[in-house]
This record gives sequence, C-alpha cells and structure tokens, in this order.
Amino acid sequence: MTDQASILRKKIEQLNANRQSQSNNKTLAIISGKGGVGKSNFSLNFALSLHNQGYRTLLIDMDIGMGNIDILMGTQSRYTIVDFFRNSIDFENIITKGFDGLEYIAGGSGLSDFVNMEDEKLDSFFQHFQGLLNRYDYILFDMGAGISTDSLKFILSVDDCIVITTPEPTSITDAYAAMKFIHTRNPLLPLYLVVNRTFTRKDGVETLQKLQQVVKKFLHRDLINLGYIPDDQNVAQAVRKQMPFVFYNEKSEAAKALREIADRYGKQQFTESYSTNRHTFVSKLKRFLFER
Repeated sequence: MTDQASILRKKIEQLNANRQSQSNNKTLAIISGKGGVGKSNFSLNFALSLHNQGYRTLLIDMDIGMGNIDILMGTQSRYTIVDFFRNSIDFENIITKGFDGLEYIAGGSGLSDFVNMEDEKLDSFFQHFQGLLNRYDYILFDMGAGISTDSLKFILSVDDCIVITTPEPTSITDAYAAMKFIHTRNPLLPLYLVVNRTFTRKDGVETLQKLQQVVKKFLHRDLINLGYIPDDQNVAQAVRKQMPFVFYNEKSEAAKALREIADRYGKQQFTESYSTNRHTFVSKLKRFLFER
C-alpha cells in the first residue's frame, strides 16, 4: 500500500512538474534597430548559455538570406527553414545540432514568400511548430536587422522581445525607434534591453538608464534592463575562429556578462514590472498572417 502511494505521489509530482514546465515555455524575438551591433552573436551565445543552464533551447535564424548562425558556430546545416516550405523536407530534418549540442534551424533564401504560402503549407508549419512549443523551454528567433512588414508579424507574436543596442548615439536612436514601433502595435509585449560593446561600466549603465528614462517618459511603460556586455577582444577572436565566445574563453569579461544575462533571464530576476498576459505564439502568428 505504501509503495503504491509512493508511486502515485511521484506520478502526480511529475505531472505537476510537466505542467509547470509547459507553462513556462517562451518564444523570444531578438532584434536590433540597426545592423552591426552584434545581434546574431548575442543570440547564439545567449541560446548556448540558456542551453548550458539546463533549459531546452531552440535557436531559429530568421535573418533570411543574411543568416550567419552557421558561420559563427563553424557548422553547416544540411537544410534550412526554406526547405520545409519549398522542398517539403520533414520538419525534424531541418533542426540541426550545432555547437555543444544546441539545436537550431538555419536561415535560407526566398522566405519573403512566407506570408503568401498556400494554406495547406502554413497549416503544416503551425502544426509542427505547436509541437516544438511543448518540446522546448525557450525558442529564440534571431531576427534580421531593422523591422520589416513580415518580421513584425513574428515579433508581435512572441512572448518576449530582446532589443540589442550599443552606446553609440545612432544605435540608441534606432533602438528606441524600433521599440516605439513595436509598442504602438502591441503595448503589452515585454521589451528587454541589452547594451553590447560597452567600453566601461559607466558606459553600459548610462545607456541602460538613458533608454529606460526615454521609454518611460514617452511610451509610458517599463523597459526591462537585462544588462550590458563589455567590448572584449575575445569576442572578435572567437568570431575569427568560428567559435562561440562563451566557450572560446569562458573567463573573459564578455562571456561572464553573457552568462549572467542568461541566468537573470532564465530565473526572471527583474525589479521592473511587466505584463504576464500571454497567448500562444501560434495563435497570434496565425492572426497576424491572415490579417488583410
């Protein structure tokens, strides 16, 4: 009797753990107001850090035609997301295992036709993607620089949006413009900020505070500061070696900062308030894609 009760209790605990895990599943869009701020490098190393902290993570390269996740890892995927639509490649086959076992889907060319796909292909995509939502804790979309009409549909459908900027005035201006553009269309979407390539701690803190104050004043909302990553020669060296910088030199300042950001995000350790009114990615994306 005791053994049966123990087994039953373990099953219930497992079910509760599974429910909790599924409820915490999230989709993230990682964007930048302009190119050249290190967005894709951040996306890869952020995904790897989450992966190494025990989170089931999938990285999807949405910078179609300009994707470089393969290059940054020194890998070559056999198929891309475009192959699923154009060549009817099985969805499981377009998921590639990259550095340290991180799973990712490479970008390709010709996905500009995505929103005009036949209903049958779109339905197949949604069915497969719904399965992915239950399989991973985090699904990250590395979006192209700037915001296009098509990419906006994905951005507005995710649970969280991470904006990458640098302390440069043009980068700050473009980051704010991107956040304002998103806010006017979905004021409830949580916006996170990461400042990359800071020369000093003061550089990073001031940029974070400046953007937070501007967003608070003009958009009347909170901006969640994830942190900053110092300018580090190890990052450039890692890119040349086609190796993620969190592994190239684990003790480097950039690697330590990135791991802290991933840890903070994974544990949701924020003082800022943010909306928890979430819907599923698939249902929202369907709505945006079929809007006329």
